[in-house]
Amino acid sequence: MNKQLNRTNFPGPVYPEKIIQFGEGNFLRAFVDWIIDILNEKTDFNSGVTIVRPIDTHQPSINEQDGLYTTIIRGINEQGETIATPRIIYSVNQEILIYKQYQQFLKSAENPDLEFIFSNTTEAGISFNNNDKLTDTPPSSFPAKLTAFLHHRFQFFKGEKNRGLIIIPCELIDYNGDKLKELILKYAKLWQLNDDFITWINEHNTFCSTLVDRIVTGYPKDEALQIANDLGYQDRFLDTGEYFHLFVIQGPNWLKQKLKLDQVDLNILVVEDIKPYKERKVGILNGAHTAMVPVAYLSGLRTVGESMNDPQIATFIKNLLNQEVIPTLSLDKEELEKFADEVLKRFKNPFIKHELMSIALNSLTKFKTRLLPQLLTYSQKFKKPPTYISFSLAALIAFYQGEYQGQAIELTDDAHLLDKFKQWQPLYKNDCKTLVTNILGLSEHWDRNLNEIVGLTELVTEYLEKILSSDIKLYIPKN
Repeated sequence: MNKQLNRTNFPGPVYPEKIIQFGEGNFLRAFVDWIIDILNEKTDFNSGVTIVRPIDTHQPSINEQDGLYTTIIRGINEQGETIATPRIIYSVNQEILIYKQYQQFLKSAENPDLEFIFSNTTEAGISFNNNDKLTDTPPSSFPAKLTAFLHHRFQFFKGEKNRGLIIIPCELIDYNGDKLKELILKYAKLWQLNDDFITWINEHNTFCSTLVDRIVTGYPKDEALQIANDLGYQDRFLDTGEYFHLFVIQGPNWLKQKLKLDQVDLNILVVEDIKPYKERKVGILNGAHTAMVPVAYLSGLRTVGESMNDPQIATFIKNLLNQEVIPTLSLDKEELEKFADEVLKRFKNPFIKHELMSIALNSLTKFKTRLLPQLLTYSQKFKKPPTYISFSLAALIAFYQGEYQGQAIELTDDAHLLDKFKQWQPLYKNDCKTLVTNILGLSEHWDRNLNEIVGLTELVTEYLEKILSSDIKLYIPKN
C-alpha cells in the first residue's frame, strides 16, 4: 500500500504565515498556491498560506495531509512537447474552517507578519447582504467576513499604518478589487465603524483587480489509482491543471519587487489597467471558442481537441484570430499573436476533454460579448464585414435551427430568444434573407440593429443558405 501524503512521510520546508486565502477550491490550489510554492523555491519570498474555507461544508479538510497536496500540470510546452509535471505543494500550512473556528480566524488577523489576502469565492462571492452583522460568527458574505477580519486587525494594531494588507481577489468579475473594496466600505458604513477605520482601509490597504487564466481540471477521478501508483503515495487532494497560466494584476509598480517577479519565469504581469488584457482574453480565447462551436459541431465534431485536430477547423480559427480579431485589439500585435499561438496550443491539450456543447450554452449572448466588438470594429476599420466572424454567425443561426442534417441539437439560451427562433422556424426553408434580417435586427439583444452594417446581412444570408443546402465543410472559408 502506498504511503499517505503528509509532512511526516514527506518532510519539507515550512514557511511563515504571510498569506490568508479565502477559498479551498481546485483553482486556487493549482494557481495561486502553486505560484507561491514556486516563488518560495526560487526566491526568498518565504510565505506560507492559511486557507480559510468561506462556506460551511462537510468536505474533507486538507489539514488531514498537513496542508500538502500534489499538482500535476499537463499540456503542451513551449517546445511543442506533451508534458505532465507533478509537484508536491508545500506553501499551504493549514486550513481554517471558519464556521467552526471563527475565533481562530480572527486571531490570525493579529499576525504581524501577514501581508497578503487572496480569494476565489466564485463570481457570486463578492456580494452584499444587508442582514450581515459584525457580531455574526461569521457573517454570511465573503466581503463581510473580510471586513470583520480587517476591522479586528485594525483594532488589534491600533490603526498602525504599516499593518495594512495587499488584497488580491481572483473572482471572475470585472475590476474585482475595486468591487471588493466598495463592498467593504459599504459594510463599514452599515456597521457604523469609525472614520479612522475607513481611512485606514482607503489609505493603508492595497486592493488589486486581476485577470486569471488557467484551466484547472481538479481531482482526476478516473486516473487517480494509476497516478497514485506512479507517484508512490496516496493524495486525496490531488489537483490537475493545464500547462498555461496567466496572472494579470492591476496594482502599483512596487508589487513586482514584492512578488520577486524579476527572479522567476512565471507568467505574472503587474499593470496599470487590466482592461486591454481582458479584451485580449475575451476576444482571442473566448472568441475562438464561441466562433468554433457552431462551425465544428455542424461539421460532426464534439470536443475542442477534435476540432483543433481537424485541419479545416484549425485553419478557420487561426485565420479568424490573425486576420479579424487581432487587428481590432489594442495591445502590441506581436504580443497578441504570441497569446493567440498559446491559445491554439491550449486547445490541443490532450489531457482536457472540453465538450463543444458545454461552450454552446447561451451562445447568442456569448457571441455578443466575445465576437460582436470585433465584428463592429473590423467593419468600421476595413469598410466591410469580416469573413470568418460572419461565417461563424451564419453557422450559429443554423445551429439555432435546433437540428442539422437530421440530427437534433439541444439548445440552451434565454427563453425569449429561443421563442423567437421557434417563431421563425419556417423561414429556414423559405426565406433565409428575412430570417437573417430578423436576427440581426434584434436591437434589444445586440444593443443596435446589425443590419445597418454595410454588407453584413447579405454575407450572412449567403453563408447561411450554403450551410443549410449541404455539408458545412464544403463552404468554410479557407483564406
